[in-house]
Amino acid sequence: MTRPLDRALEAELAAWERAGLRRTLPQPQGGAPLHDFVSNDYLGLSRDRRVVDAAREALERSGAGSGAARLLGGGLAGAVQGASGGEGDAARAERLLAEWLDEEAALLFPSGFQANLGVVATLADRGDALFSDELNHASLIDGCRLSRAKSQVFPHGDVAELERQLARARGARRRVVVTESVFSMDGDLAPLAALHEACERHDAWLIVDEAHGHALLGPHGAGAWAAAGLPNARQGSRPTSRLAARIVTGGKALGVAGAFVVGGRPLIELLLNAARPFVFTTAPPPAVAAALAAAIEVAREADAARARVLALAQRLAKELKRGAFAVRTVAPAAAIVPFVVGEAAATSALGRELATAGFAVGAVRPPTVPDGSARLRLVVHATNDEAQVDALAAAVVARARPKATSGVTRDGRSSRATAWFVVGTDTGIGKTVASALLLRAARRLGKAAYWKPVQTGDESDTAAVAALAQATPDELLAPLHHFPKPASPHEAAAAAGEAIDPAVLQAALTAAREERRGARLIVELAGGLLVPYVSGANPFLQAEWLARARPRLIVVARSGLGTLNHTLLTLEALRARKLEPDALLLVGERHAENAATLRELAGVAPLFELPRFEPLSGGALEAWLDQNALAEVLR
Repeated sequence: MTRPLDRALEAELAAWERAGLRRTLPQPQGGAPLHDFVSNDYLGLSRDRRVVDAAREALERSGAGSGAARLLGGGLAGAVQGASGGEGDAARAERLLAEWLDEEAALLFPSGFQANLGVVATLADRGDALFSDELNHASLIDGCRLSRAKSQVFPHGDVAELERQLARARGARRRVVVTESVFSMDGDLAPLAALHEACERHDAWLIVDEAHGHALLGPHGAGAWAAAGLPNARQGSRPTSRLAARIVTGGKALGVAGAFVVGGRPLIELLLNAARPFVFTTAPPPAVAAALAAAIEVAREADAARARVLALAQRLAKELKRGAFAVRTVAPAAAIVPFVVGEAAATSALGRELATAGFAVGAVRPPTVPDGSARLRLVVHATNDEAQVDALAAAVVARARPKATSGVTRDGRSSRATAWFVVGTDTGIGKTVASALLLRAARRLGKAAYWKPVQTGDESDTAAVAALAQATPDELLAPLHHFPKPASPHEAAAAAGEAIDPAVLQAALTAAREERRGARLIVELAGGLLVPYVSGANPFLQAEWLARARPRLIVVARSGLGTLNHTLLTLEALRARKLEPDALLLVGERHAENAATLRELAGVAPLFELPRFEPLSGGALEAWLDQNALAEVLR
């Protein structure tokens, strides 16, 4: 007999299957080995004899495991005698890495995920503010989520928007900006110099994850930060640096495992005391630490190998561009070359076809990458050669289906419609009028469309928006569901003998964005933020859809009595899901005190006040838009 939990979990797996996103572990392949264009072993150090011998010697000397957490003496058994006297394998690796990066100290964690969780949550706590690039790795995102700081996401590489967010958070105790140096899925370089300058202007600090830049970029492979010539956190010699920490993973170019947080000695001492993923984790085995120390010594002198990796990556990107397909037009920053396909199923199929042709590649699908941007993540290594790179490019171009580039521009960026969700603090507060205003504002900037995915009751909000915005039929999308009962979506669906499938809802959004490519899509939700689409044992709230879809947001609230509590609770619920609205609209008779309080407490700018339009007409909405810069929010 199947348990209720198993049935619920099987239903979730079925939803992943329907969306084409279900994953399975790779299995060993028979026959000839595939050419490696998938691993992160950029310099081939995982099989370097010097690294392997160091691990073997430590294994024989100290055994297979470390035995305990570092603070309990884990990893010290049979410690090697280093140049600084007696030191364990981990301490030696830390010293060598800090010297390589010209830093004061480093601390070794068992994995990059744990290192990022530890440093972010240690540097930012309640009363602080975190600012994370939207394309950051999941470990950085989860570090922000697990900290008790207020977290905000800024558009990828958008320093101007970051500065606006920093300015709004000037009351925070500490402001911390989090970024990768070379982004793991796009292979592009963060604007590190501009980020550092923004931190200087706003008294903020910067965490840089060097997972994919270290050992490939900079003098002697010291990373993207060093390549940019920026000051590090070393005290005394460079006291003006806004760099708080760098994270260097051991499982990428160093070819082993684990990860280091590198920075000033006070930071490392605090992590040793307060970073829970370090304090409460068994230390990496001595064999891992010893292999890391050997890899550091090898990689620091591997200028020829890193130059080969960079040259091969540029060669691969150039060869791919010979085909009429969507690829990045900017030269790759390091070893990663993305080939954007678009649809998840087509990406998986292309990956399988390339495996039959002898190439191991990574087929990356949502949620690892944004919806509609599934891609092959192609990675070159010092162990690849020009003939292999050329053959891979030819195989990709020959097998990639033209339809796979649908919705993706030639630079690999999605050209699908940008979705702006209109979120209400309650029902009947004026979301439909606000949506009509937003549709008119969006039209001033280019193509625009409106969609009410779930409509309940006899009235049609789509018809109301059509009248108020004087919308053409091409600007209106039909609701996915229209239930007669005027009630919460889950109740109205049940009364109609139907159900709302979240996976279908998300698929419909994807299709709507595809159909309205290049447009701004205004999406009006039903009722308040936390109303359910699905109830019962596996509920699904409107807010959960937002957390999955990650759209741009406009919050609509009443202007009068009760708005403070409802609005602040709605914002709290959004931010708990790491969602930040772009504007707040107060609808109704002007209430100066409420507006002033929300300007002070809500942390949302801009704030617009919408009057009771009398008469309520398209002309009145257009006149209001002439006096208010609502269209600027949609840029």
